[in-house]
Amino acid sequence: MFLDCYKIYDVAPDLVPARSNRDWMDAFTDRHPYRCLPLTMANSTGWELLAPMDIKIEWNGGPRNEDIRLLTRGDPRAIESFAGAHFARGIVTFHTGHLFRTPPGWGVWVTGPPNWPKDGIYPLTGLVETDWLPFPFTMNWQMTRKGSVVFEKGEPFAFITLMEHKKLEEIQPERKLLRSNEELVKEYNAWTESRADFNKRLGEGEENAMKERWQRHYMRGEKPTGDKADSHQTKRRLKPPKEIS
Repeated sequence: MFLDCYKIYDVAPDLVPARSNRDWMDAFTDRHPYRCLPLTMANSTGWELLAPMDIKIEWNGGPRNEDIRLLTRGDPRAIESFAGAHFARGIVTFHTGHLFRTPPGWGVWVTGPPNWPKDGIYPLTGLVETDWLPFPFTMNWQMTRKGSVVFEKGEPFAFITLMEHKKLEEIQPERKLLRSNEELVKEYNAWTESRADFNKRLGEGEENAMKERWQRHYMRGEKPTGDKADSHQTKRRLKPPKEIS
């Protein structure tokens, strides 16, 4: 399996394995959001493209390209190679600096970094057929109101992960009543009883519950019945790109 990342020029935005941490998650008491393993796994299931310069976007709310201004603390002549306003109506386009190629049947899903809210602007998501595309794609953000937004140098402006087209189309969703699966009903009931008991003990200030603070079944890959999940992941170990001449 490969992901070829061809730099169009000698210098391109850095491409790095995505981070699991978020400033807003760090700001919580006891870093509480990190208890949600699905959240941190989503944050790190892909690669980030990092802004090579700081960019300040100013939008007056108008529909024209000219209603968007792009500023930087560095050389303003460098802005054009990284960002522009091509689609009007508050949409800002960022150049990834790369042409990506994937194996047959695979595409690149490109969006903003997951669970990275940015006030005043929203990432637009694309699924690109990089198994044949001979030119690069861009990352676009939509201003949500007039005002200004800043992307700092080194901040992720795009997040990419991979999608296998045909495999997804082969999936047949089936809706069923839970009671049709006796084993799953037992596991679900065990979870319900365990959670109710733990919350009751926590509310009463019971010593062991206060020491635990939260149940770790999912974090440990463990069912409330005590059985272990056959496969369980708590951390992504994505590879950084190799530099090949």
